[in-house]
Amino acid sequence: MRISLVSTALLASLLATSSTLAADVVRFQFSWLPGGDRAAYYLAQQQGLFAAEDLDVTLIAGRGSSDAITKIATGAADLGEGGLDALLSAKVEAEVPVIAVMPVYTRAPDGLLTTADSGIAGIEDVAGKTVGTSPFTSSNGPWPFLLSDNGVDPAQVNTTQADANALPAMLTTGQVDAIIQYVTNAPGTAAILEEAGKEQVVIPWADYGLDGYSASIFANAQFLADNRDVVIRFTRALRKAEEMLRADPAAGAAAVKDAIPEIDLDVTLAMANATLPLVFNESTEAAGLGVFDPARVTTTWEWVAKQKDVAPDTLDPMAAVDFDIARGE
Repeated sequence: MRISLVSTALLASLLATSSTLAADVVRFQFSWLPGGDRAAYYLAQQQGLFAAEDLDVTLIAGRGSSDAITKIATGAADLGEGGLDALLSAKVEAEVPVIAVMPVYTRAPDGLLTTADSGIAGIEDVAGKTVGTSPFTSSNGPWPFLLSDNGVDPAQVNTTQADANALPAMLTTGQVDAIIQYVTNAPGTAAILEEAGKEQVVIPWADYGLDGYSASIFANAQFLADNRDVVIRFTRALRKAEEMLRADPAAGAAAVKDAIPEIDLDVTLAMANATLPLVFNESTEAAGLGVFDPARVTTTWEWVAKQKDVAPDTLDPMAAVDFDIARGE
């Protein structure tokens, strides 16, 4: 009997060890700091969605899409996320070994945040105003073209750069009239403004003509070639997490809080809620969750081509995207 019990315990230990060894390790690079806008990833982690796909995922904070693309391209990360526009822009300059495998934001997240007393109710009102922006944000690319498309001469807008973390304070103290941020960051800025007795106004650029894909999942090209099934399993788990987040944003915020105790839960929840319209919208319904639409990829490239001042045939944007991952192929 004792031999039988020892054998059973040994077998269980071996099976557990085998299960642990079977998990595929994935180093996932964020394009920015953790928060409610990335709640789906933490939900997938906390609820075992990655584990159910035999994945051992490490989530790594970043400093912009360019930073994320560089780390994925050099193999410092296997997968990551960043703006599809940033990837296409990078590929104009060099053959970057990074492939987009899944869209996350199918509506542009870029926005202008201002105050109710600024005199700015829309993009057309920024002439003669001072607008703060981060030097790292991909929003800087379309900004002058968005102004022109809405009848504003970019030369009439004083655009000044500062650290992203300093922008809300600059808006609060009146150093700038508005700041460029993703709408997902609006809840955090709103909280800072409220402490100063000011009301925030959010102006989404998608309402003024900016179109195409933004945040997307990227893969190192060699990692994709060698571990295609891993990428398929990762994106499958993430899509499930996005659906879970839509059903229960509070659970997503709690998952982030569980991983990063120092964050503000209320702001995290507000950020998670602000993320949902960027993930679930008419474009997503038309193409399917996590599915790239070739026409929308083309639109994204057209915006980038304008920013880079290159001919549309300079780059084939379809070559930057793997359309088969969503089908599990």
